[in-house]
Amino acid sequence: MHPPHSLRRVALPLVLVLLAAIACLWLAAPARAATDDGTLRVGSKRFTESYILAELLAQTAAPHLANKPVVRQGLGNTAIVYEALRSGAIDLYAEYTGTIALEILKGSPAATREQMNASLAPLGLGVAIPLGFNDGYALAVRAADADRLGLRSLGDLAKHPELKLGLSNEFIGRADGWKGLAARYGFTQTPTGLDHGLAYDAIGAKQVDVIDIYTTDAKIDHLGLRVLEDDRQYFPRYDAVVLYKLDLPQRLPKAWAALQKLEGRVDEHAMIAMNARAELQSVPFDTIARDFLASAGKDGAAPQDTRRGFTAKLFGPDLWQLARQHLLLVALSVGVAILIGVPIAILVFPHLRLRALVLGVASLMQTVPSLALLAVLISMLGAIGTLPALIALTLYSLLPIMRNTVTGLAEVPNGLRLAGTALGMTSKQSLRLVLLPLALPTLLAGVRTATAIAIGTATIAAFIGAGGFGERIVTGLALNDRELLVAGALPAAALALLSEGVFELVEFWLRRRRRAPPASTVP
Repeated sequence: MHPPHSLRRVALPLVLVLLAAIACLWLAAPARAATDDGTLRVGSKRFTESYILAELLAQTAAPHLANKPVVRQGLGNTAIVYEALRSGAIDLYAEYTGTIALEILKGSPAATREQMNASLAPLGLGVAIPLGFNDGYALAVRAADADRLGLRSLGDLAKHPELKLGLSNEFIGRADGWKGLAARYGFTQTPTGLDHGLAYDAIGAKQVDVIDIYTTDAKIDHLGLRVLEDDRQYFPRYDAVVLYKLDLPQRLPKAWAALQKLEGRVDEHAMIAMNARAELQSVPFDTIARDFLASAGKDGAAPQDTRRGFTAKLFGPDLWQLARQHLLLVALSVGVAILIGVPIAILVFPHLRLRALVLGVASLMQTVPSLALLAVLISMLGAIGTLPALIALTLYSLLPIMRNTVTGLAEVPNGLRLAGTALGMTSKQSLRLVLLPLALPTLLAGVRTATAIAIGTATIAAFIGAGGFGERIVTGLALNDRELLVAGALPAAALALLSEGVFELVEFWLRRRRRAPPASTVP
């Protein structure tokens, strides 16, 4: 036998994966370098208005910064974005006074800005820069149903328990959301949880009768919905403000001074108009913010029509950045899963009960929903973004790699095992020179499966700000933009097909190496 040749056959696929991971890290270096002290990091929630306001804040500050601001769009709901702010992953984001008072501080809806700042100061946070509009919660119904049933207020709605409610998941779980509203008005319905962007489709298709809306949503008038009056004054005011790290004004004083000039400049009419351009005309968020700032400085100059078609969305300027982020997530998670899973599978292989236990735990991990796992990891790590996403993807990749390693080792004929022993090999030599080379095709099939799983699951990572093609999918959901959804799904599918082609080439190379006669050696 020829040890160097056998070792190369086993190690090459692992080396290829590690090289890919290193290359992705190198490509991602500019993104990591952008997190130094001179960079402003702006976050947003996962709905249209928050995307636009994040761009508005970033573009206002940009001329006064040494480095381009980093905009982390669509990080998730209030809990996730707030955790990002507390952990230092972002420096500021647009929030609403009612949300701060009730959801974050668990206090009174009548709290003043001074009272909120007093409560936030021990956390190193502050509230400033009221932007000039109120974007409150409300419930809406189809105008035809409102006229037919005489619905004018939430009190009227409580008299019709037969109506089906479709509410956003965040609203259902919020302290200032459904539970308190139902108690105030005596609602007996059990609402269906929906993504906010899809709720308008659902009520338009008559799948639900009532949805929760933001009062600056552009689709209220577009779909002919009737907003019901809060006749028992349950909802507080939700004035748009900036929630920020207290060290920001000292760290970036010029940028902070520029941001303060936004105070009172965005009224409800302007916000509704900007939301409409995003949701009804598919204008990019950065363009909407740029046009608003330009018109504000030019006495209301009309914005240009910059709506995008499907091709522009598919091959947009963010394509290669998203591809790099997606490759980074997949390559690193699968590479780490190989380095962890293969040795563990080798160690437990001789012990049947321990093997069954380890594979059972890995199988159980596969049953945990990805969003639930990400939420648990965010809570444990106190961080969002790439780290929890990588850990989750690595955990999902372990099962196919470990299972196929064990299966490949078990498929080695007993005669070949005995032949190695007869030749005087130790157990380590037999593993390295006989078992692993013969198990390699099955092991590689497990890596192939793990890679396919990681490519698909990595799209979910965008929900916590880890980037990748999922960013387009998340934004498409927020805007209910089917073209943008497809523009995110197609590159991910293409990446999966590309990975299949790479594994086919590797397997073809291995088959040829197995058929090739061994090289002669000089004694």
